[in-house]
Amino acid sequence: MSDNRSIVFFDLEATGLDTNVCDIIQLSAICGKRVFNAYMLPTRELTDSAKRVTGFTVRDGALFRDGVPTSTVPLAEALASFLDFLRSFGGPVRLAAHSARRFDAPVLTRALRRLRLLPEFQRAVCGFVDTFPLAKSLFRLSSYSQENMVRHFLGKSYDAHNAVADAAMLQELFNHWAPSAQAVQRASFSTHLF
Repeated sequence: MSDNRSIVFFDLEATGLDTNVCDIIQLSAICGKRVFNAYMLPTRELTDSAKRVTGFTVRDGALFRDGVPTSTVPLAEALASFLDFLRSFGGPVRLAAHSARRFDAPVLTRALRRLRLLPEFQRAVCGFVDTFPLAKSLFRLSSYSQENMVRHFLGKSYDAHNAVADAAMLQELFNHWAPSAQAVQRASFSTHLF
């Protein structure tokens, strides 16, 4: 790509799919070899579907993934650390996620707004890239799920719905695709959209 701004690939896992109310459980990001990951104890119950897909459960005030206890931090601390991670790249970055426009961006933006961190975020991030429409513009496939595309393009399976693994595989897919700056721009949108 000719655009020299860093793209940070991110993913989050949440208590459900309703972007207006779900809580973030895991927030992960990767750029090159640099990785950010944080787990948060949700304030609302996970939907049965979220439990099944992510393997996360809450018992006795603790977060578990596939039955294993997971250390958590408060959401405000996780988001402040995430902002520090984003600022460490030395200039505004773009955040890329699969279905960013439909899910990840509105959920993240809502949490940042609630904690009054959105202006800081908008100084650190110049926009989002949604790899779902990007993939649709580049390839004709029977399914554009990230898991399917990892199998199709990279010949791998991975721990899907673990945000660290999802972000890492998305970065690998993106690098494999090597999309043009124009294609990426068409799949991008503003941090002010939500």
